[in-house]
Amino acid sequence: MDYGCIGEKLGHSFSKIIHNELADYDYELLEISPQDLPGFMQKADFKAINVTIPYKKAVIPYLYKIDGIAKKIGAVNTIVNRNGRLYGYNTDFFGMSDLINRENISLSGKKVLILGSGGTSETAFAVAESMNAAEVLRVSRRKTPGLITYEEAYSRYADAEIIINTTPCGMYPNIDGEAVDIIRFPKLCGVIDAVYNPINSSLVVSAKENSVKAAGGLYMLISQAAFAVEKFIGAEVKAAEVDRIYKKILKDKKNAVLIGMPSCGKTTIGKSLSESLSKEFIDTDEEIIKAINMSISDFFDKYGESAFREIESEVIAKISPKQNCVIATGGGAVLNSKNIHLLKENGTVIFIDRPLEQLISTDDRPLSSSRELLKKRYNERYDRYVSACDVRINAEYDLETNIKKAEEGFLNEVFGVERT
Repeated sequence: MDYGCIGEKLGHSFSKIIHNELADYDYELLEISPQDLPGFMQKADFKAINVTIPYKKAVIPYLYKIDGIAKKIGAVNTIVNRNGRLYGYNTDFFGMSDLINRENISLSGKKVLILGSGGTSETAFAVAESMNAAEVLRVSRRKTPGLITYEEAYSRYADAEIIINTTPCGMYPNIDGEAVDIIRFPKLCGVIDAVYNPINSSLVVSAKENSVKAAGGLYMLISQAAFAVEKFIGAEVKAAEVDRIYKKILKDKKNAVLIGMPSCGKTTIGKSLSESLSKEFIDTDEEIIKAINMSISDFFDKYGESAFREIESEVIAKISPKQNCVIATGGGAVLNSKNIHLLKENGTVIFIDRPLEQLISTDDRPLSSSRELLKKRYNERYDRYVSACDVRINAEYDLETNIKKAEEGFLNEVFGVERT
């Protein structure tokens, strides 16, 4: 290959998409086993490559020269082949710096915990120092020189104000993992996670649920790729171009997740949204029916609500890693906070807020089969819908208007447009 990215596992990678936007060359993803890495590096049959987990340190012995930042950090993520000699750089440093600055998370004077012991953790350490952090500690599962354990982080450094995760914990396909319990850090005011797939890692979602400013690693990935392109081919990439690609990937990858009462229009609106946004449509109730092989009302009669909620959560857990979807949920999906947590990792949650007087009770909905039951469910769930959503759509209008409002709400949230 001429240009590409090497790593042990790359099924989660967005790098090809990003480089195709940034430059006019063929960019490949190449998974390499540890035993095959030496032969690949010695052959050096490429023009320029990016390097990801777990090889950012392992490639260094094969390089002719390393730039000052990469040498200080001790990790390389960008290699350029110049007449058979390999030059190493660390563009992750600039990508992480850009991400932290973009999110307006100040490290100056703060106590910072960096989770992980690999090359990216070394980069994060250098970034934190460059941003004048008061104290920076790297956290690992094993106690080694220069590293503290997670137990020490909890017991001795619970006053940490910033956490930067550089571990693969929470990365696709194991999206429910979190390297630490942020509840145990009461002074926490910022979380940065290098994980970019899912778009918001479980750690990021947990931070936001606790009113802590947080961001995943997608912007970092795009920014470092822009710096890599400059090394690859000498082309300048402006910040506006990085921002454009970031928003495009968010729009393409993010799910629109619809919540709300039965008969509020989630399925009808969702199908139209899937067409206008060019996304796959998924109805969780339909997926549940496939899983149980009977109608929902029959399942309720036979097994009860508790068993149904278990199946519903299993279906949502299976769906939530998917991207580029419109997902219409059942009316009671918000009753389990874990459902919403998972759906927010890749999705914008939109509450279709249709007035009670416009909702319709039907026999096929066991918990809202009468007007009285429908009103009871509405009163029980309304506050949950409001607290769970990223966007609330006043859906009292005609169908066409409601669809338009839902689409505008999704795009405004994705593109960071302030809402009143």
